[in-house]
Amino acid sequence: MPHMSRIDNAETVASWDARDELLREQVVLHKTRRAGRFSSLLQALSAISKLRKHVSDRKLIGGRCGRPAMGGGNEDTVMQQQPLVTRPHHRSPWRVISDKVISKIWDLDHSTLSKSGSVPGVNWDEPPLTTKSRHGEDLVLRFNISTAEEADKLAEVANHMYLDVWDQTETWVDVRLAKDTLPHVLKQLPESMQHSHTALMQEKELQQAIYDTYPKPRLSSSAPASHGRDSIFTPSLNRGGSPANTAEHNIFFVDYQPLSVIEPWMRLLASLFTTHVRLVDIGTTFEGRNIPALRVGVHPTNGEEPSPPRKTVLITGGIHAREWISVSTVTYVAYSMITGYGKDPEITQLLEDFDWVFVPTINPDGYVYSWEHDRLWRKNRQSTPLRFCFGVDLDKSFPYRWDPSSAGNACSDGYAGEAALDGLEARALADWAHNETTNNNVAFVGLLDLHSYSQQVLYPYAYSCDAIPPSLENLEELAVGLTKAIRINSGHSFMARQACEGNVARFESSGGSALDYFYHDVGVRYAYQVKLRDRGAYGFLLPKEHIVPSGREMLEAVLYFGRYVDGEFEGWEAGKKRKLRSQRGW
Repeated sequence: MPHMSRIDNAETVASWDARDELLREQVVLHKTRRAGRFSSLLQALSAISKLRKHVSDRKLIGGRCGRPAMGGGNEDTVMQQQPLVTRPHHRSPWRVISDKVISKIWDLDHSTLSKSGSVPGVNWDEPPLTTKSRHGEDLVLRFNISTAEEADKLAEVANHMYLDVWDQTETWVDVRLAKDTLPHVLKQLPESMQHSHTALMQEKELQQAIYDTYPKPRLSSSAPASHGRDSIFTPSLNRGGSPANTAEHNIFFVDYQPLSVIEPWMRLLASLFTTHVRLVDIGTTFEGRNIPALRVGVHPTNGEEPSPPRKTVLITGGIHAREWISVSTVTYVAYSMITGYGKDPEITQLLEDFDWVFVPTINPDGYVYSWEHDRLWRKNRQSTPLRFCFGVDLDKSFPYRWDPSSAGNACSDGYAGEAALDGLEARALADWAHNETTNNNVAFVGLLDLHSYSQQVLYPYAYSCDAIPPSLENLEELAVGLTKAIRINSGHSFMARQACEGNVARFESSGGSALDYFYHDVGVRYAYQVKLRDRGAYGFLLPKEHIVPSGREMLEAVLYFGRYVDGEFEGWEAGKKRKLRSQRGW
């Protein structure tokens, strides 16, 4: 029987605590859809804590558990240590108790919890095995372009060889390609481009960057010290401080989250904050999933006179499946504004003056596919005329200036479908917006469509720089203000420009975008596409450490957006004075 030192003792306790905490977090994350039992869960967790204290007080050591006594014993006590991974079919007394209590509350089969410490639908293992086979030998290159001829030739090669163009400006183009195709690509490019490229990610770096975006099991010591055990599922009802501080102390934003976690989380928020949050359904995807959204706002209660159309701002993310940071940023801003109501005067007024509709992902099918099969998947998952090619680029599927030239190749990442609104999720969003304005007394005044990457704030039009939007001056002014708000918050520089300049038409058509559709057809006066962090170092594979900083800077941009649209600066103050006079009966 080996001796256990004080260090071994501490490590065993840490492993025990890590298992307990991981179990608690996973169960709550996956099962928050049962929000109606929230109070029962709190009671159960309290009971578990008491039971755990009772177990600890009785110093249950030895046996199958092998857990050391918590204090009070001889430091040199000889104990038999049983590693957690060597006898998985034996469960400790504490594990038995916690499994039974949790399964009782959530109607779970405790055997599924005891085998791996995880809940079905929440995958804490490595990314899909297909990741290596798909992208194990890929790399990402940035080609510098200096002439129109170079850009045209690179676009021709990219289209011919089905290269994955990640992003582009007038001066550079980021391309993902298999390493063994690089010589063939260079052979077709002009001499001036033979050495005009740099590697943003080598093949091993790309694969590692993909792995790093998936959640990993967290030990107790790796979580921020300020996180309470319940903070992952319990929005702060009493905690002071700014909304941004509240959000960044929530474990939900430590990792990117799959749809199986996001949807229950949204339901929980709607059930907890019934005064100003409502869960709405935008429509149904090709694979039958709902497109969930949170409508956040406080409506006036005076029903004596007909109310004017409710001013509404739409904030969307995830129209392209692989742009995970856009999904997390939408949820961060939504959470901050929801929990900030009644605490932050600015947020409170914005929720009284507007409705804010948050759609974390317009493309749930593609988002799930990017988690389970291909991290770099872009389109939705509907069938196409080509049997083995799936998906439509939803951001090219809207009817305004839909481009038939994008309908030629169903295997292309930029495939726009056979006709306008062929993308089912794009059609669902368009139908929902039309119904809101026609039947539900809604006036859309703002759109913030979040994407990644390149740090740009883009305004209409995307389809052509020859078309001048009627409100160009206001669009430019607000875009510059948004970039300034971001820079003041984080020091990161975003560029404000017309969307047609931010998208190089040589590489892909920009017709049929959500940006142009909402601005022109729906009549949204302030419509923007915001490309979030970074500028290419990680591209679509932004490390999870950027979730909170990206959310913080976007929250500041959203607050500035609200101030401007609500009559910034003089109009904002005048509005507050009018409201105060009305409340006092003056």
